Amino acid sequence: MKKLNIYLDTSVINFLFADDAPEKRDITIEYFDKFVKTGYYSHYISEIVVSEILRTKEIEIREKLINVLTEYHLEYVSMDSLEEIEELAAYYIKSKVIPENKIDDALHVSICTIKKIDILLSWNYRHLANINKERKITVANIEAGYSFTPRLTNPMEVFNDL
Repeated sequence: MKKLNIYLDTSVINFLFADDAPEKRDITIEYFDKFVKTGYYSHYISEIVVSEILRTKEIEIREKLINVLTEYHLEYVSMDSLEEIEELAAYYIKSKVIPENKIDDALHVSICTIKKIDILLSWNYRHLANINKERKITVANIEAGYSFTPRLTNPMEVFNDL
């Protein structure tokens, strides 16, 4: 069976340190221990994730987040088709699938669509990890000429019986 390719949006990495949301933090830590550390799935990030992390205001948290990127040896998605990625992200916004002020979210989805990454993992239920959003993105992708849509979900949904 093919190993799943999973894109981690910034919220997943952030929740490793979310002391104000201990349940999601603990699930995220367990997810990293079981699936990221072990290489059970292939995990990817992009320059967009790094850019979001670098905008973190608290220096201590920002440094912890940056350390996660190297500690877990997360692979970077190639941005060789940046123009295409940006055009599809703009289409999501123009189509009102993703709000205008959430360009990074649109870029995450666009990257996963164009690079055919199986799963976009996020704790962002409002703009990413929900079935209705996935359905709308599927429609937008078809309208834009793309036959692939990543599964949009959260770390809990990826757990299995190891």
